[in-house]
Amino acid sequence: MTQTSRPIVVLAGGLSHEREVSLASGRRVTAALRERGRQVIEADVGAGLIGDLTALNQPVVLSVLHGGTGEDGALREVFDLIGVPYVGSTAPSCRLTYDKALATPVVARSGVEVPRRVVLPHDMFRELGAAAIVEHIVNQLGLPLFVKPAKSGSALGTTRVETAAELPQAMVKAFNLSHVAVVEEFITGTEVTVTITDTGAGPKVYAPVEIRPDSGAYDYEARYTPGATQFICPAALDSAVIERCQDTALRVWQALDQRDYGRVDLIVNDQGVPVFLEGNVSPGMTETSTVPLAIEAAGESLADVLVQLVDLAAQR
Repeated sequence: MTQTSRPIVVLAGGLSHEREVSLASGRRVTAALRERGRQVIEADVGAGLIGDLTALNQPVVLSVLHGGTGEDGALREVFDLIGVPYVGSTAPSCRLTYDKALATPVVARSGVEVPRRVVLPHDMFRELGAAAIVEHIVNQLGLPLFVKPAKSGSALGTTRVETAAELPQAMVKAFNLSHVAVVEEFITGTEVTVTITDTGAGPKVYAPVEIRPDSGAYDYEARYTPGATQFICPAALDSAVIERCQDTALRVWQALDQRDYGRVDLIVNDQGVPVFLEGNVSPGMTETSTVPLAIEAAGESLADVLVQLVDLAAQR
């Protein structure tokens, strides 16, 4: 069977809070691959998935599942188990990247600037008492702060905290989505996101996309509501700073042992230094997502890049 005739299974949906985003990503990816004449089968996660995959003749999986099911590496372990190749990072890389409590220290050891932070499990926060912990967090990190779940995406469960009194509720909001909350110093600056692909000739780092949400916060609504955020590619930064962002993103990509494609989110502080926020092994592919934007701004076709990634995965 030739690569062009191998069935491509686009996995989208899932049961996470990001289901609708994933479905939108799946529709765009499916349409792009079909434009190139590829056989695409759309699928969701369910009890019949393994049987469906093993019944196909040499399938290749391209997962655009978001949230835990799609990004924590568990599904990719299953694909490895049943011998089905897939586009994207390996299971160990996914587990590391998806867990913000673990990924940031690894990135910091590579020499990348990261926010000062505190990582707290829900049990610890509850048993030791919120008041005492909050006081020490504020004394250590100052204000404002940014609180986020250790395992979540699309800015769900995140809060900017301006006063100490707001911190307990912000942490409860994060705990609703993850057993562990991350509290970071809030860094002001220019928010950018950097796309990286590797279609077989080594990683290619695209120009950073600058993010300017109308509301001032790049939250769930700002990410997925058309017109709610202005995206600038390349970012309106000095060429030296743009290059620094690209170099930083590549170091993150390598530190987290990512492959095929992904996204690195940074904020450029007032000194022009890119600071790591998080990595993503299954970035959105919707009409408002930055990965397709970065690829197209480089004069490339999203469909062509996806086909190359699928063909590369098929060779494994």
